[in-house]
Amino acid sequence: MPPPRAVPPSPGRPYEEQPARERAEAAPAEHYARLVRIAYLVLAPSLGRNRRVLSAHWLAQRALAGGQGVDPGRAYANVRLRVVRSALEAGLPLLRFARPRRAQFPPVVPQVWGLRLFPHSCGADELALEQALAAVSGPCRAAHVLRGLEALDDADVCRVLEAAGVADPRAALLEADSLTTPYTLLASPEFDPCSLQVRQTDPARRRRCGRTLLAGAGALLVCGTLLLMPGDGLGGPRAASAPLQARHRSAQQALDPAALRRVPDGLWRGSTRRDFTVWPTRGDRTGDPRLLGRALAAWARPGPAVVSSVTPGTPDGPPMGPPQLLYAGEVGTAAVVLFHDGLRVVRYAEPRGADPSGGAALDFARVDGADAVAASALVVQRRAGLIRYLTAPWVREAGVRDLLAPHAAARPLPRDRHGVTGPLTGPGTTAGARADCRSWQALEVRDGTAARLMTDLGELTPVRLTSGPPSAPHDVAGRAERESWARTACLLPAVRSNGVRSVNSWPYARQRLPEGAGDALWLCTRADTWRGAGSRVLAQFQAPPELSGGAGAPGAVAARAEDSPDCGIRRPRVLAGVLWKSEGGRWYVLAAGSRQFTSLTATGGAKGRADGRLLALPTREGDRPRLDGLLTDGSLVGSLR
Repeated sequence: MPPPRAVPPSPGRPYEEQPARERAEAAPAEHYARLVRIAYLVLAPSLGRNRRVLSAHWLAQRALAGGQGVDPGRAYANVRLRVVRSALEAGLPLLRFARPRRAQFPPVVPQVWGLRLFPHSCGADELALEQALAAVSGPCRAAHVLRGLEALDDADVCRVLEAAGVADPRAALLEADSLTTPYTLLASPEFDPCSLQVRQTDPARRRRCGRTLLAGAGALLVCGTLLLMPGDGLGGPRAASAPLQARHRSAQQALDPAALRRVPDGLWRGSTRRDFTVWPTRGDRTGDPRLLGRALAAWARPGPAVVSSVTPGTPDGPPMGPPQLLYAGEVGTAAVVLFHDGLRVVRYAEPRGADPSGGAALDFARVDGADAVAASALVVQRRAGLIRYLTAPWVREAGVRDLLAPHAAARPLPRDRHGVTGPLTGPGTTAGARADCRSWQALEVRDGTAARLMTDLGELTPVRLTSGPPSAPHDVAGRAERESWARTACLLPAVRSNGVRSVNSWPYARQRLPEGAGDALWLCTRADTWRGAGSRVLAQFQAPPELSGGAGAPGAVAARAEDSPDCGIRRPRVLAGVLWKSEGGRWYVLAAGSRQFTSLTATGGAKGRADGRLLALPTREGDRPRLDGLLTDGSLVGSLR
């Protein structure tokens, strides 16, 4: 059952103060990720996940481009209608004598050559939903998505489907009743086309297509050269650009292992800054020019045998000049090289003692603006569920702490003379398999001032975990904060592989449950990224441990949002609600807001109002009330979404 939903106000200037044109264009654009998810879910699964990802982005962008000039109050609804209509048209069969529709053809943009893109695979529940959606019609999928993801009632769903060109909306609703999977699965990372995994396509087929295109491009180049000569054309004596075969001196120097920047050991002690720029060059193969040359060449010109991964928002182009060498050595079964170019950390890995043409890995992560804490460690190897880190020179001790065992002490983690840790078990990576989340091993580093908790979320840089209100987050310390993180850790896969820099979780309200069932805790968990955009916010409801499966049982996600300023330093407020069933079998609407709220109101299904920032109303199973809260400044806002 999805939590109550309400559209949050736009960030920045108050919505009412924006010009009409800006409001019409900005309102739907804020929900781009949601529109792409709707398109992905409505598109026929038979298209394949790569085609659906690209088509979903294309349909959402076309809908946004065609929605200008619409009344601001209906801008989002208009764009959503265009997305649903196009996604349904894309699933129609091509008939011999019928005029084809543009949505039935492959997308024009975006285009990704040589790679397959698809969302992260989750658990068996998401797979069951994917199979169920593949077995029903397009209008049925649209009805299910509008019901579950958009929280529309059946009358509104019929109106949207009718406007989208569905001949019999009622039949689509009846068919959607056969889908018994929970609506909450629609918000799973399995169906998020904005958070993707990358795999290469068939190299042999790609090479054949590449040779054909290369031959055609060569013919065009010869013809163009003949047309341009003589004169001031490309490559002429007064041309602004050099001939195509010319090589830039800095680009060539960047590929020279001898030109790599090497930082001496101990420089960080007297430096005014502590980040990756003062990491010393370490490793037992820093003097191996062949390994370093292969790593630089793969970075500049990755071949078909190189598997690449890129943190969202990180450019994956070649180095702009000689990069800094952080590490080169053998770790486990691989030879690893780490570079830093001021903006990115790049990791190259090839099989140890094997032919590198048989396969190599190249990973990119954005690290601009890193401080001493963010630059405390890098993932140097991730293999067979085990992780090794390369720690910063200012890290005095490293340990392992199980987040799901808040009362257990951290155990020491050995490091070699280069700062590479021993292997530790990686945390769970399946968002839907909570039953398998039995431990969550986090890295604890001490730099002489405090202990910092960091965890792996599938990228080169581990994520810093903090507690406390957005105005003053701090490192996790004390029994209460560790107990809170014990019930939060298993929700972290929801923000995995999103370029996350830090995750802060703080309790914003405590509520006495009806019928004397004890006290529940409301928490807001916010994941901020290196690039600034793409933040994710989760509002948690943590019932007493004896009612929810024990001290390590994950909290329930009451609401979630993407790219929202809520629960952050810019707007440190949050409002969320859940449907809760007592041990006596009665249902209640529970809601809580942060300190900025003076009263809460529920409408639709359960109706009622409560002074203060806590609300509890009796209701019926299946009700979906809307929540609103009155702030201390007199403005009315909705719940997190």
